[in-house]
Amino acid sequence: MPALLRRYHPSDLPGMYRLCLLTGEAGGDATALYRNPDLLAHLYCGPYPVADPGLTFVVADEQGVGGYVVATADTVAFDEWLDASWWPSLRAQYPLLPDPRDGTADHVLVERIHHWQHVTPPAGFPAHLHIDLLPRLQGQGWGRRLIGALSDELRSRGVPGVHLGVDARNTGAIAFYQRLGFQPEESYEWGHRLVLPL
Repeated sequence: MPALLRRYHPSDLPGMYRLCLLTGEAGGDATALYRNPDLLAHLYCGPYPVADPGLTFVVADEQGVGGYVVATADTVAFDEWLDASWWPSLRAQYPLLPDPRDGTADHVLVERIHHWQHVTPPAGFPAHLHIDLLPRLQGQGWGRRLIGALSDELRSRGVPGVHLGVDARNTGAIAFYQRLGFQPEESYEWGHRLVLPL
């Protein structure tokens, strides 16, 4: 079947988790970094469609989910929801780990689960998003269409703007975001925060 952009369905979640891992190292495959293949998506993919499925869109083809965008319309309220409804069970499931010094980074993500840093969104940009797309679907306009579908939904809710974080090493993603109109708002040790008015 040809690739199709559509709204999220709960059956998409396992494929989204795999996709998050396959694009989790500055846009490249993060499989070698994590012994537990679900940890990365527990932080940056899974909670979004659970909290608000209307802000998740996927691109799927005959091989399964090949792209998605997840978002929240209100970053501050989302962080409060994470504290109340998402982190408690994960903290119970994943006790803090020492660094095994073998090149894996599970302990880093488990630390984030236990000590999640709340984000203060930039003024006028309360929403935030994460988008991932496998190489087989890149360069075909799917990323632009995913952002467009999400932007339309956010605008329909009266959201004035959206922000995102991007790893400084992921130069392809930075160029993509800038083509869509995202502008740099702040830089950090790990990368940049970009904003897009809606």
